[in-house]
Amino acid sequence: MDQMGKTPMEWILKVEDLKVYFNTLGGVVKAVDGVSFNVKKEELFGLVGESGCGKSTTAFSIMRLLDDTSILYGKILLGDKELVKFSKRQMRRLWGNKLYMIFQDPMTSLNPVMRVKDQIAEIFRRKEGRALKVNDIIEKGCNLLEQVEIPDSVRVLNQYPHQLSGGMKQRVMIAMGLATNPDLLLLDEPTTALDSTVQFKIVELLLGLKKKYRMSQIIITHDFGVAAKLCDRIAVMYAGKIVEQGKYVTLLHEPAHPYTKGLFKCIITKDQEKDYLETMKGYLPSLYELPSGCYFADRCPVVLPICRNEMPVLVEVGSEHFVACHLFRS
Repeated sequence: MDQMGKTPMEWILKVEDLKVYFNTLGGVVKAVDGVSFNVKKEELFGLVGESGCGKSTTAFSIMRLLDDTSILYGKILLGDKELVKFSKRQMRRLWGNKLYMIFQDPMTSLNPVMRVKDQIAEIFRRKEGRALKVNDIIEKGCNLLEQVEIPDSVRVLNQYPHQLSGGMKQRVMIAMGLATNPDLLLLDEPTTALDSTVQFKIVELLLGLKKKYRMSQIIITHDFGVAAKLCDRIAVMYAGKIVEQGKYVTLLHEPAHPYTKGLFKCIITKDQEKDYLETMKGYLPSLYELPSGCYFADRCPVVLPICRNEMPVLVEVGSEHFVACHLFRS
């Protein structure tokens, strides 16, 4: 049994005590500091938090895309495969087939000197181990683009990335991810740099694909609104740690950690009228000089003396609901 009380067969990904440190001229940066979570089969799991909290670094660690300046500890289990021990050569066999990541900025993720059809053809070449005929590329490419609701797919296949809008580029990236049919799809800020109308369309698209393909996904976002529409469960990250984790409905109606409560207060809903946007005081602590106690203590409205000296650990406060806060210390 694991920390959630489930058998391992119910999980496709299991991350245990993940730590990612970077050696820099200014010292050691603890970008991810003891993160543990699981992703169920056919589940959409969200990593939510402010910029710099370690969300993307966690995803890059799962993909093993970090450079040699990083130090990796802990376990990353994809089924029965321990990815932390995998070489780059072993990981290349998983990229695309088992794991696929859609990066944060669609503007720079596509090769600017290759047409869309050539980039999609490269995906199929790597997957099938052979080059495709032109007619096969057009047929498979059109089918993929139509699945992500791109009109006039033949025209788009023959265009270069600079000829597409941000939303269209994001759809192309999602289509390329579907081409590989991976066990786990990671999406890093899939709606960032898009206007609100396009964001809504991308969210609706991802919801439709979730129901159709039933693949496990990790959504990385700072936007609780996006997470609310997409995710089954959410882990809230702060300064490299998970401070709260649970089903989205639980976090929406019963947020436990002061940081999670603060994030929800920063959201404006259509049925609210506010003269100003609420914010949380203070800033993230320096990852070079982290405090000995709770990393959120300096910003917390209900800080206790113990918070300054002792780091809280995740404790279960409800069904599949975990929080790291001394207010819930037994």
